[in-house]
Amino acid sequence: MSYDLGKAVGFKSKDQPVSWTRKDIITYALGVGAKHDDLSLVYELDKSWAPLPTYPVVLGLKGDDQDVTLFAAKTGGEPVPGLPKLNSKRVVHATQSIEILKDLPVASGSGWKLSRRVVGVHENKSGIIIDNEAILLDAHDVPYAKLYSSAFYLGSKANGDKFSKAVAAPPQAKPVPKDRKPDWVVRDKTTPEQALIYRLSGDYNPLHIDPELGKAMGFGGVILHGLSSYGFAARGLIQVIANGNSRALTVFGARFTSPVKPGDELETSAWEVGPGPNGTSEITFITKNLTSGKVALGNGVAFIKKAEKSKL
Repeated sequence: MSYDLGKAVGFKSKDQPVSWTRKDIITYALGVGAKHDDLSLVYELDKSWAPLPTYPVVLGLKGDDQDVTLFAAKTGGEPVPGLPKLNSKRVVHATQSIEILKDLPVASGSGWKLSRRVVGVHENKSGIIIDNEAILLDAHDVPYAKLYSSAFYLGSKANGDKFSKAVAAPPQAKPVPKDRKPDWVVRDKTTPEQALIYRLSGDYNPLHIDPELGKAMGFGGVILHGLSSYGFAARGLIQVIANGNSRALTVFGARFTSPVKPGDELETSAWEVGPGPNGTSEITFITKNLTSGKVALGNGVAFIKKAEKSKL
């Protein structure tokens, strides 16, 4: 049987209702490593308190739930025309990007949703990659963020031929400059409990809490959510480049390249590689897992408004 993979590109699934509270915003900040003195992230009465701009990346799994959910029930979805049956047990989150279009409120209220569509399909000898776009809309259909993510279905096959079609994509990272040291370096250590906190933002995948499952899947135990490491990097760059101003980050994206275990130490190195839109600077970054020695986040790109004297 042959598949018309191109038919999947542009497929729009049902809008997904989403919501969040002030508590959700604080919980997310803690899940990505906010510390006791990060009052602008964790204290609702601080004059600078604001959501981390990467918060919307959790909403695809959280939806509008306010309680613990069953991960297996979240990983289905509508059948997509043109695609073969894909194995949800052999899928990895390959990339994630967010563009902030409007400052996020600290609580959503009712009527918010994600408008979702497939924007790319790629087949190669290793499997099938699906690129998804989700636009975060308020009750009046005002867009607040545009999110792109790619899911790599390992071993899945359609026609066995190389295929690639995409109609939209996020900003891509420029190469890391090889002729100079990074302009900023930030280190942070995850805690053994990091995944226990991050999962409260809506990703209840047992892989991040059940060590026996982690061993069975070849990870040697529990691994941290990739989006927690992603949030660690975003929070760190906001701190060192924008002096902690969460509103300064307008684009943030990366590729997940190797797992992180709770308790591992992360180091993000960043280079300014040009001007970005609307007074921002374009940043290329990588996040290295100092515990394993491997790169955890590659192809990192960010647009951030620099604070004065932010360089080391």
